[in-house]
Amino acid sequence: MGFVGEIYPNDLRTNAQMDALLRAEGIRRDKNLDYSCGVFDDDGSLIAAGSSFKNTLRCLAVSSEHRGEGLMNQVVSHLLEREIQQGYSHVFLYTKEKNAAIFQDLGFYEIARVENELVFLENRRDGFARYLKRLEQTRRDGRCAAVVMNANPFTLGHRYLVEQAASENDWLHLFLLSEEAGPIPFSVRKKLVREGIADLKNVILHETGPYIISSATFPSYFLRDEDAAIFAHAKLDLAVFGKIAAVLGVTARYAGEEKSSHVTALYNESMAELLPKQGIRFQEVPRLTIGGETVSASTVRQAIHDGHPERIAFMLPESTKRYFAGAEAAPVLSAIRAMEEARHY
Repeated sequence: MGFVGEIYPNDLRTNAQMDALLRAEGIRRDKNLDYSCGVFDDDGSLIAAGSSFKNTLRCLAVSSEHRGEGLMNQVVSHLLEREIQQGYSHVFLYTKEKNAAIFQDLGFYEIARVENELVFLENRRDGFARYLKRLEQTRRDGRCAAVVMNANPFTLGHRYLVEQAASENDWLHLFLLSEEAGPIPFSVRKKLVREGIADLKNVILHETGPYIISSATFPSYFLRDEDAAIFAHAKLDLAVFGKIAAVLGVTARYAGEEKSSHVTALYNESMAELLPKQGIRFQEVPRLTIGGETVSASTVRQAIHDGHPERIAFMLPESTKRYFAGAEAAPVLSAIRAMEEARHY
């Protein structure tokens, strides 16, 4: 059978074939792709395809007429070689539960699953186990809670949420999303969070690593619609979080109340339903308001985008204000101003 070759974005004919192949296999083209490849038969028809986005493989499909010919192996091997060339040795894959065994045969290992829906896999046998072992070294006695946040950027609202959770528990494990999915680099977000909570001595800051991702980059190509993708993402994230909570002895998870973001509201709804089934209490904390205005990172980004940062200075802790007033913030400010949609991305 033919060789695996790149599918270029400007090759309209081949991209149309790829979309048709994906549709035939019950898959939609994912909104986040940075590379695609395919295998063609002797007549030039696309019979297998696959794509990647950063360190994840996506949109993998083989024509039903050509299954059993080793084409998926060809596509995955090609994508993994390219991942290594791009500097990604640790690679992840999300797939329908019924297809998980195919990728396990190709060297992927299960991290977590949502029964009858999807499975999350990685190409390292002990990758997640090693992550959990590192986390376990920070386990503390007493009542422990957790917060997961993006902090894009860290505001007084984030600080309020952390203070509430920390004051009601002996220890708080604060997880910061590690992925680069917004205008503010992870290194900057981590610096601002660390400085913003420096006085809270019972808060332990963690990176989520690649095991918890935002809804902005969650692959939804095998799910029927956006709400289904949101719920699936939430269920999978909570399956992963349940394993994290178990090694840390976490018995409560806190999150900010959400009224403006449909995605976050559905995620909170999922936590309220599913976390108690894992023995974890879910606590939704009302948003901090100052002078009648709700403090929100999206409002902060929008004000920066619109050129009016002075309007939201009251929403920021001193450490965040110092950062944005300094020269090192210039590229971040430029990135926010260049965004088409600064509130939600």
